[in-house]
Amino acid sequence: MIRNFSDVKSLLFSNLTLKQTIFKNTFWLVVGEGITHFLKFILIIYVARILGATEYGKFTFALSFVSFFIFFSDFGLSQIVIREFAEEKEKQKEYPAILSLKILLGLATLILMLICSFLITPDSAIQKVIWILAVFAIVNNFSEIAFAFLRARQQMEYEALAKIFHAILVTSIGFFAILNFPSVGNLSYSYLFASTIALIFILIFFHFRVQPLSLSFNKTIWQKFLRLSWPLGLTAIFGSILINIDSVMMGYFGQITQTGWYNAAYKIILMTLIPMNLISQSFYPALSIAFRESKEKLQRIFNYHMEIMILLSLPLVVGGIVLAPKIIDFIYNPSYIPSFLAFQILIITAGVMFLGSPFSLLLIISNQQKKALWTAAIATLVNVILNLILIPKFSLYGAAFVTIITNLLGFFLLFKFTTKFTSIQPINLKLLSSFIGAGLSSILMYFVITQPIIYYLNVILSILIGTGIYLISFFIYRNLVNPVRKGGAF
Repeated sequence: MIRNFSDVKSLLFSNLTLKQTIFKNTFWLVVGEGITHFLKFILIIYVARILGATEYGKFTFALSFVSFFIFFSDFGLSQIVIREFAEEKEKQKEYPAILSLKILLGLATLILMLICSFLITPDSAIQKVIWILAVFAIVNNFSEIAFAFLRARQQMEYEALAKIFHAILVTSIGFFAILNFPSVGNLSYSYLFASTIALIFILIFFHFRVQPLSLSFNKTIWQKFLRLSWPLGLTAIFGSILINIDSVMMGYFGQITQTGWYNAAYKIILMTLIPMNLISQSFYPALSIAFRESKEKLQRIFNYHMEIMILLSLPLVVGGIVLAPKIIDFIYNPSYIPSFLAFQILIITAGVMFLGSPFSLLLIISNQQKKALWTAAIATLVNVILNLILIPKFSLYGAAFVTIITNLLGFFLLFKFTTKFTSIQPINLKLLSSFIGAGLSSILMYFVITQPIIYYLNVILSILIGTGIYLISFFIYRNLVNPVRKGGAF
């Protein structure tokens, strides 16, 4: 019970119990990521409007190309640091060696991006943007290794504050550049400048308030962590290919304007994935601990995680499909009309990713990284082949359709591997009940928001009404099915 300021401070800044710690971490991740992505999303909306679809397409093509490589600079280290440091605090003394390895990986990745930029496009202007964004990506990604240390200690409040500070810098400097000197090159420079300043302040704060920074070129520790991280590293690289290959291919085929349309829709989809990522990050340390303690506790936490994803994914897909034209028109302008259908296709992908994320996380927790790797590798291969076939013929719509197919394939493989190689029962009465309730509530929401009196309101009002109908109907369902809830999810 919260009675005074001291109780609030303990709730949000201390690790007291499992449920309280998950709540605290989730709260700070929601605050940090929510503000961060909201500010950057507002910036990118104005970038798309001011630059137009073609110039915006150049920027997103260059950024997608850089994002294609950036996971080489981490190679799964961050996730392994969270898992290993959360399980055994003594391993935190190996952190200086991890920092030095991160620097070397970053430099190697930067060289790789610069070389490949000459192969992907003959346009010297786009090549220059790629070079600037390549340096930006390396600088921006380096802070992830510091955030991994904080997540292992379950001190996500520091990460949230650092990300908010970074977002404010990027947004303010980005707006200054795009409003006063509108060009793709100047926007790229603003990203690099803001991220460099943010990283300097983050490292200073980390050094004096969290853990003194130092470097240690210990090859033994490097080899140990790379042996653990390489499946995750390759999985992340394959995941990056899945996310960015469509934009890169469209740019390679000269479909720059179509790349702008596609990414206009895709940026909104990425915003909808923020809750999925935040919740998964909050559950990661708790699942790691539960895996060592008991199968029963692991199952309970998995059920809680999966139930949340079910409750979020179904209304997201239904509402997104119905309101897609209004959402695109509200955020951008009439020149982005071709983004409507791409958004409706991609929102289904978002729902599949929500449902698949607990399985992916569980495989990592259970030390089954290679199974996640195989899933990503197979999905990536299918994705590349289908994109080569469909993008030349159907452009952004072919790319969106391929994204659905490959994510459904990935979900099937994750489900199969989880069932076979972990102790979790992914299908059980608790989750089935939640799925039925979410499905019925989503159907009711659909009938409400498709009524002309609701549909033709301002899109924000339509979303709020639909959300309210969904939550109320699900609450009624839950109380009818299970009127007395004894205990909690844990």
